[in-house]
Amino acid sequence: MGGRGRSSRSKRKAGLLNEEHPLSSDDSGQKSNRLISSQEEEKPMAIIQAPIISSYNDRIRPLLDVVDRLRHLKITEEGIQLPKIVVVGDQSSGKSSVLESLAGISLPRGQGICTRAPLIMRLQNHHNSQPEIFLEYAGTIVPTDEEHIADAITAATDAIAGKVKGISNNPLTLIVKKKGVPDLTMVDLPGITRVPVPGQPEDIYEQISKIIMEYITPEESIILNVLSATVDFSTCESIRMSQRVDKTGQRTLAVVTKADKSPEGLLEKVSGDDVYIGLGYVCVRNRIGDESYEQARVEEARLFENHPLLSRINKSMVGIPVLAQKLVQIQAMIIVKCLPDIVRKINYKLSANVDDLNRLPQISPQLLKRWHHSCMCLVLVKNP
Repeated sequence: MGGRGRSSRSKRKAGLLNEEHPLSSDDSGQKSNRLISSQEEEKPMAIIQAPIISSYNDRIRPLLDVVDRLRHLKITEEGIQLPKIVVVGDQSSGKSSVLESLAGISLPRGQGICTRAPLIMRLQNHHNSQPEIFLEYAGTIVPTDEEHIADAITAATDAIAGKVKGISNNPLTLIVKKKGVPDLTMVDLPGITRVPVPGQPEDIYEQISKIIMEYITPEESIILNVLSATVDFSTCESIRMSQRVDKTGQRTLAVVTKADKSPEGLLEKVSGDDVYIGLGYVCVRNRIGDESYEQARVEEARLFENHPLLSRINKSMVGIPVLAQKLVQIQAMIIVKCLPDIVRKINYKLSANVDDLNRLPQISPQLLKRWHHSCMCLVLVKNP
């Protein structure tokens, strides 16, 4: 089976975003910004380089800033859900490698669970050549740089979740302003593991599952499911969890890592309907050793262009640049879809609070004056 012999259902997956996306029309009203046009499919993937889709970045940045400000105001504590891309995957699925490739930075690595608390990654295309990187957690803002970012995240995680191997549901935010990155906000969650290692709580699976389900259950959440090409997708715990809350798969995009490690049968796995993923699959090659991110993309493009098996996969389904483009489009789509309802809910909450204030008894100026005098006296007594 070749890349062009996919089922019609699989073909619809590849074109889903372009056909429905509200921001993908040009001035003449005709559809533009196709993921990969029929002509582009024949070209090497190396031609797609950062900045990935600057026109999309420019258009969605104001929308993304609105959502980020609402998140900073902790509006979710009022029961109002915000659109978000939630990254899930079984332990050792290659989740960190995917996020590193999207952001062009190094994240904590090692044995066991590296992500022990929700990590909100805010990527912003930056015109300056010098990146600006910050960590926000527990009411503090810590500047860092590309060389020390992994250590900074580890220290912040220790402050939130403790220095042992436990996990926490208190998030930390990583802000990366860097030239050429896609404008994306994603939430990286702990990798799923069933067997605790020494130092981990016995109920580690239950704790991780609870956090993941909390983030992926809302209809406003897009699920980025990271799968290793070396495993049977249907047995992945992350797939089972996402299917529990997204039975039709319409909120799920799958990224398949380690394509070069298990190329046999991969075309059939991402083209078939054994595990239906409504937003489709994107296959990628993980960065190896000391490769720069630029070199990794060149090697990835060469792999999918020349490998006898992987070259048969449709070019709109391979490569980190394609993944970034899809994520930016999906993000814009979900924000545009959700914002009117968010505004409606905020107005409702505001009206309800105003009504509650109006029902409070009126306080006379004389009583306010006496209260103020008593407070001042109390301050003077405590601070002579």
